[in-house]
Amino acid sequence: MSSFITPSRQAITSFSRFLLILTVFGLLFGCSSDKVKEDPYKGWSAKDFYVEAKNDLRLAEFESAIKKLETLEARHPFSSYAKQAQLDVAYAYYKFEEPDSAISAIKRFIRLHPRNKHIDYAIYLKGLANFYRGAGLFDGWFPRNLAEHDSKNLRQAMKDFNHLIRRYPKSIYAPDAYLRSIYLHNKLAESEIVAAKYYMLREAWIAAINRAQNVIKYYQKSPARNDALDIMIMAYDKLGMNKLADDTRKIKAMNPAVKIEAVPEEKIEELAQRKALETPKI
Repeated sequence: MSSFITPSRQAITSFSRFLLILTVFGLLFGCSSDKVKEDPYKGWSAKDFYVEAKNDLRLAEFESAIKKLETLEARHPFSSYAKQAQLDVAYAYYKFEEPDSAISAIKRFIRLHPRNKHIDYAIYLKGLANFYRGAGLFDGWFPRNLAEHDSKNLRQAMKDFNHLIRRYPKSIYAPDAYLRSIYLHNKLAESEIVAAKYYMLREAWIAAINRAQNVIKYYQKSPARNDALDIMIMAYDKLGMNKLADDTRKIKAMNPAVKIEAVPEEKIEELAQRKALETPKI
């Protein structure tokens, strides 16, 4: 007879039950721990979320503010604070240097509340977010040369500011938007000149002319206008297109007093400081 003792069925059953109990307790404890870990806002009211998020914004804790504002709307979508959170989160994303997320939040706010009295602020903030979008993000208005960066976002920013000016001419944000629009208008014209000079150095005369013509066509009132005409004259001369060169000289001579728009020097520092205003109370 073998010396190995086979456990009784009762012993096996008792041991299995013991393991089952341990497993159940382990799962319950684990779930309880996970629940506590995943939900630090248990029992928070909409007001709690809003007050704490505003405090985070005041302290420039933008990531924490974003989390609280988004959780507020998810848990209390019909509260009086939810609509405010939708606008505040756009501002928080903007200040957190996440312009794409800011713009998405702004578009959503405008889509959900097209008649809200603060749509003018939403459009203004969208213009700012587009302005700082892309290369050189949040490195200040004037230290970097915007003319040397991709102009797609700058064009969209100018459209946003012009949209605000046309739709809400009496808005408190309209004067600031107007100055920024002029500034962008001139920088976009300058970007065409930068490209035209690049082509001139490489003797790509036709490409240089096309860029200079863009200034005449789209940015007639910018300081870059005369530079564009000079580039066209030089390029036409290089190509032997003497009549076109002479005609361009006549155009320049006949229009010496074209009104040039520029941001007044005394406003430059003011613009540089006013990157964004806090969201208004809805």
